[in-house]
Parts: sequence; C-alpha cells; structure tokens
Amino acid sequence: MKVILKSEKSFNYLVTIAIGKKYYTNWKKKVLNNWIKYCKKNDIGIIVFLDHLIDLKDEKWKKPHWQKLLVGDKIKKSNLKVNNVCWLDTDVHINFLSPNIFRNYNKKKIGLISLRKNLPFDYKVVTRKLAFLRHKHYDKNYPLDSSLFISLKKLYEYHDLPEQPDEACTGVIIFNVKNHANLFTSWFYKYDKEVKGLTTGEQTHLNYEIQNYGKVQWLDYKFQAIWAFEMAWNYPFLYYYSSDKSIVKECIESSLRNNYFLHFAGSWNESEMSNLGNFFDDKRKIKLMQDFEKYLSKSLSGKPVGLLVPKNKKK
Repeated sequence: MKVILKSEKSFNYLVTIAIGKKYYTNWKKKVLNNWIKYCKKNDIGIIVFLDHLIDLKDEKWKKPHWQKLLVGDKIKKSNLKVNNVCWLDTDVHINFLSPNIFRNYNKKKIGLISLRKNLPFDYKVVTRKLAFLRHKHYDKNYPLDSSLFISLKKLYEYHDLPEQPDEACTGVIIFNVKNHANLFTSWFYKYDKEVKGLTTGEQTHLNYEIQNYGKVQWLDYKFQAIWAFEMAWNYPFLYYYSSDKSIVKECIESSLRNNYFLHFAGSWNESEMSNLGNFFDDKRKIKLMQDFEKYLSKSLSGKPVGLLVPKNKKK
C-alpha cells in the first residue's frame, strides 16, 4: 500500500491497484500526473496497491479485478485516516479541472455510474454503432451480435443471479470505509476462485451485491464516460484514422473536456489508446482550459453589443 498523496482535511482518497513494475510504471508515467493535479485541487489523497491483496495460495484468491473488494479492509487496518474511497481502475483518465467527485456523496450509500441508463446518447444505438464499426474497420471476426447486447435479465440469469434494475461499470466505485469495508470483504469471500462469468472480472457479481444491498447513489455519467461509447458516437473516423496518434490524442482530450473521468474499458484497440497518456500536457491547452473555467463562473448580462465587424473588413 503506497500513499502517493495525503489528504489533509477531507481524508477522501482515490485508490487503485497496479501490480508489477511495468504496470505501475506505465500508470505513473501516463495517468498519475492528472490524478495528482485533480486531487491537489480538491484535497483528495491517492493510494496505490503494488501487490496482491490476498495470498496467491489462498483458495479464495481471485484476479485483481476482484481484489478491489479488499482495499477497504486493508486501509481500515492501516494507520492512515481514510473516510471515503473512490476506487478507480488504472485506465481511468481525469480532467483535472473537474468537480470533486466526493462533493455530494452520501456516506451511507455506495456510489456507482450506470453503463446503460442516463447516458448522453441512446444505449441501444451506441452499442450498435460500436459493434458495426469494429466489424467494419477492425476485424470481420468482431461479431455483429454478441453479449454486448445482452438484456439485464439474461445478464444476471447467465451468472445465476437474480435480476437487478441496472448495470454499472465497476471501474469507478465510491464507498465509506467505516460503513462498507467489511461488506465488500464479505462479498469477495462469498465467491469461489473459479466463479463463473462472461469475463474474468467481477462486474456482474458486484453489481448484484451492491444493488441487492439497496443503498446505491447513482452518479453522473461524466464521472465515468466510456471511451468506447464516446469514440463510436462522436469520433467514428478514428476507427480508420487510429494510426494517427495526434488526431487520437486530440479527440481523447476533447472527450475529457466534455466529461470528468474517462474510462478506457472495452476492446483491446480502444483501450490501447489509453497508453498515449499524458493528456493536457501542453501548457497552452491548460491555460485555455483554466481561462474557460474562469469565464464559466462570470456573470453575463446578455446585453446586445451591435454587429460584429471583423478588423480586416470595412464597414
């Protein structure tokens, strides 16, 4: 457990797992800088776990996707004062000028972001676009019909779980250490090592446990915009221009300006774009973003100022 940055007053923390020197170095080099800027702005700390949180020989050992359920217990047993935790996958990039994700958090609830509802676009259409464009431009082996379109009923049924009203992407989760650490730990140990799932991840099982728990606070999509959705909806040309890294980076930064956190979950090709990293590393862009943030806070009168005449034109 490595404390990158301490919170001085709020004792709220961003927490992630980066196991292995290569994985940690990549995250530190490509992602961490904007996390630090964001956290310093909002008095949030940063914790990273550098090794497995459970012995590999333990019969309940599961991959690091699952081990996020143990971070609250490990923090609780440490000497560090932590109130609330925002779990983030390491492929979540942050617009450092974004509002504090803890600002309106209710510590009695667990914060999630829906993968299906309250999106800025139609879920059924964006997933169709995603499948079609992958099939058309990436590889014909990408199916036009797959579990990407599975209904909520069939999703939970496949995992032998009662249906829940929604599905969250578990790359971003907020919880209170005192109220929820033991709960998350109990969910981890509830499932065996060979737990059945569409993937090796914990997403559907954790969705079931949290929603069945009942105390859920659904957060704005902007706190976990999904790059695969953003790209399919707003930047479809990247499917055939993805070799031009400068264009890809401009589009990612544009998406980050319109959102708060951007998660590169999904297809290997889209998630690889996360490795461009170091977004907003241009001082001019940073200045422009800061100036716009100040402009947003200004009070405007709406008073007409007359016809604008370009300087190089005569009246």
